[in-house]
Amino acid sequence: MAGHLARAFGLPMPEFVLAQAPQGLLDLHPEGRDLGPDPAFASQRAGFAQDLTVTQRASVAAALQRDVLVFDWWVRNGDRTLTTSSGNPNLLWAAGDRGLVVIDHNLAFDQDFDAAQFAATHVFSEQIPFVFQDLVEPQSYAARLRQALAVWPDACNNAPEAWWFVDDEQTVPTDFDPAAILAMLNRCTTQEFWRLTP
Repeated sequence: MAGHLARAFGLPMPEFVLAQAPQGLLDLHPEGRDLGPDPAFASQRAGFAQDLTVTQRASVAAALQRDVLVFDWWVRNGDRTLTTSSGNPNLLWAAGDRGLVVIDHNLAFDQDFDAAQFAATHVFSEQIPFVFQDLVEPQSYAARLRQALAVWPDACNNAPEAWWFVDDEQTVPTDFDPAAILAMLNRCTTQEFWRLTP
């Protein structure tokens, strides 16, 4: 669902679809057994791309850095980290004219999201003052986020039924509450949302 929001927000990311591996293929390839027969998220391969490094980070346009930062703050994705000593940016750098490729939103909507840790470790945390301490940027971004939010109902309605349950028998629902997440996402219109400090 975060992928739909990211695409609607305009982040550069590979095309993605729901895919289902045939049972026969899973039987032939043991490494695919964890995937199981249910629909899964599948994205197009970003050819000739590698994990973004600290050195390459400076090659990413400031506006795109801010977009990624604001999006991750919005969806509470604390899993896009990069410091000089370590990190897991979940961003790829594609040589040539392709540039940054945004991947992996599986930790979005984190109920245990830590704002201080996010501000300290996000790959583009240096952009925080240029967004959150600016007079115009929050208004501009709030409008873009609200526009991207228009895809939320379809993203929820098109999720496979199995994704709403913990067990294969579909008797134990997940703790993912679309209404609560929508309320969280709508906070982009509040002043409190725009109070992230470095």
